[in-house]
Amino acid sequence: MSDMWTGEKVRLRGVEPDDWEGFRDLAGHTLDVRNADLVEPPRSAESFRTWTAERAGRPPGGDAFRLVVETLSDGAFAGAVTVGETDSRAGRFRTGIEIGREHRRRGYAAEATELVLTYMFAEQRLNKCEVEVYAFNDGSLALYRGLGFVEEGRLRQHEFFAGAYHDVVLLGITAAEYWAAHPRPSVR
Repeated sequence: MSDMWTGEKVRLRGVEPDDWEGFRDLAGHTLDVRNADLVEPPRSAESFRTWTAERAGRPPGGDAFRLVVETLSDGAFAGAVTVGETDSRAGRFRTGIEIGREHRRRGYAAEATELVLTYMFAEQRLNKCEVEVYAFNDGSLALYRGLGFVEEGRLRQHEFFAGAYHDVVLLGITAAEYWAAHPRPSVR
């Protein structure tokens, strides 16, 4: 790893205006995993260009941010990772990840999530990360459990889409649990 934002397969970087097509493609795949809060009507290319340009102009960091997951092998836009709902007093935050269909099952989501967890636990001194996953999303449940997240609860029939109500699984990992399975960043 050459820096805190680069792993062996991916690097996390800021959003650039030219990323609009990648975000458009991710939005088209929301029914695959239901990471989005709702299904929206189709958006124009200009809408995605404007949305992405606005995000590209935001200052880095803060309590909520979105980073692009870029493959090291060819510099491709593989997806995006978000951090939000940061509560510095309580020491917790939420994260989420979206990986484009053609980049799934290659370890990109796990590595990108590890990079974010390392930053939030080591540099921001937060103590706990929480995620919400639809109960039928076996891939995301396996991802987070594989990273050491523990199921903390289930919200029954919590979200309505595609004509039915769906459960949401709540998972969390503490900094101590994370560091027990991952090396701390080196200053060398």
